[in-house]
Amino acid sequence: MKLYHSPTSPYVRKVMLVLYLTGQLDDVELIPGSGTPLEPNEETIAANPLGKVPCLIGGDGAAVYDSRVICRYLDHRAGAGLYPDGDALFPMLTTEALADGIIDAVLLTAYEWRLRPEDKRYQPWVDGQVAKVERGLAELEKSVLVLDGALNAAKIAAGAAVGYVDMRQGELGWRETCPNLAAWFAEFSETPAMQATAPQL
Repeated sequence: MKLYHSPTSPYVRKVMLVLYLTGQLDDVELIPGSGTPLEPNEETIAANPLGKVPCLIGGDGAAVYDSRVICRYLDHRAGAGLYPDGDALFPMLTTEALADGIIDAVLLTAYEWRLRPEDKRYQPWVDGQVAKVERGLAELEKSVLVLDGALNAAKIAAGAAVGYVDMRQGELGWRETCPNLAAWFAEFSETPAMQATAPQL
């Protein structure tokens, strides 16, 4: 398999965590695929018309995207059980979506400052995205899916999301308002998988 990736993408980190935790790292060739909406990577676009990473090329040559679909695909391939059966699946998928929404909001604030000319930046937009991040972290603080039980896709997504908040919005001071999440993340950050997939700035 081939994986179009970026070393700082939290969406890629989710996939790398699943690869690491399911023993599939050696099955994947990493291909640089970084780009922005203004300057997309042409090779990534050839694999994924949206131009986004991660994009996985499976063993049959078909492209699989986005990160949630790739994680589900890799879990299915390995039979790892990161997605539960029955009614437990949907709360977990909701928490996974919440974590991805936090990432989305952080990324939008980063794009506002990195890609938009200074005279066209709109602070109320940034404030709105930061508010989403804060509400999302507060919800993760309450989520037993993240804080208790066996490893699953929701925890992997939450780990990637919180790590990205620290990288891009470290000034938020979320640990004071989310002590349970902070304790969980501190422990999860010390796992070999999180250490091995730390963003390469």
